[in-house]
Amino acid sequence: MIGKIIIYRIYKGTNATERNHFCQHFYGQETSSHRGKYRYRRKGLLDHIPHRRLIRGVLIIPSEYSGEVVEFLDRYDAEAYTRDVALTSDDVRALGLDEKG
Repeated sequence: MIGKIIIYRIYKGTNATERNHFCQHFYGQETSSHRGKYRYRRKGLLDHIPHRRLIRGVLIIPSEYSGEVVEFLDRYDAEAYTRDVALTSDDVRALGLDEKG
């Protein structure tokens, strides 16, 4: 089974506010009220995309989501590379894919 590997980075010159904004919208964020009484999760793009994060800046995703992820990375002027990758049985399980497809 084939998936996509996406390797990306935000440039070093990006200020902390922009990096934080990127992370909130890409990965989502756990947050709470002022006194910690209420806890909730703000969803990010990857909350609805099955993915496997190998290390910082490296994701394996099902091929059909690659356009959406690359488009998001382009909006933040991230340097991004995508390649087809043969998925291991662990990848298939982690992505929740059917091994027969």
